[in-house]
Amino acid sequence: MRRKKTAPEDELDIIEIPAIADMTVSRPDEEIPDSVIKRLPRYFRCLRELLNRDVMKISSSELSELTGVSASQLRQDLKYFGGLGQRGYGYNVKRLYSGISERLGVGKKYSAVIVGAGNLGKALSNSRLFEQRGVWVKGVFDVSDKVIGDTLGENTVKNVSELKDFCRNSNIDIAVLCIPCADQGELLKLIDGCGLKGVWNFSPCEIDERLIDIPVVNLCTADSLMYLTYEISCRREKDNENKS
Repeated sequence: MRRKKTAPEDELDIIEIPAIADMTVSRPDEEIPDSVIKRLPRYFRCLRELLNRDVMKISSSELSELTGVSASQLRQDLKYFGGLGQRGYGYNVKRLYSGISERLGVGKKYSAVIVGAGNLGKALSNSRLFEQRGVWVKGVFDVSDKVIGDTLGENTVKNVSELKDFCRNSNIDIAVLCIPCADQGELLKLIDGCGLKGVWNFSPCEIDERLIDIPVVNLCTADSLMYLTYEISCRREKDNENKS
């Protein structure tokens, strides 16, 4: 497979999901293990980059090298999207991308609001992360008069007091919480009555999705940093042991 230098993710073209009548994909009611679901975004990113480089077919060993997933594990994962690999040919990149994109909900044009126009909220508002994954940011909200009225991306920052009415009137699917709130009760009060379908939570306090009966992804960046420092510490200790 010919390798080309790829552009940074925020410069990649948005690829439309092709409609392929004979494509066999997993059924919506088919049970896919969580471990496999967690690897699908990685496959999605690699396949999108391949399409941007006009690579139309790829072997399991080549895709394994790109994703960092073993070839045997990759083949097991992709069996959930049956009929996408052919012996002696490999995988049809466009079909595989379509099947995984469909399962991940890319292309369904979900709408989102960002709550919190601080550094993180600004960075997310100005990135192409959302639109490249089929999510469109329709509004940004904050409590501070210093940022209300500012333009972030294609949106003007509104007062958070307008959040509920805006979400209901605009049929918003997802709330992205980028506020330094450490109290779950405050977060629940903030999004209650918004009619949301899901929450992407960057705040220091986790939200128990059982309390609101919609999917919640709690993402604590500090936890990720601590995991990294732990790994560095472990490797340093091993290096010191080897030197002694």
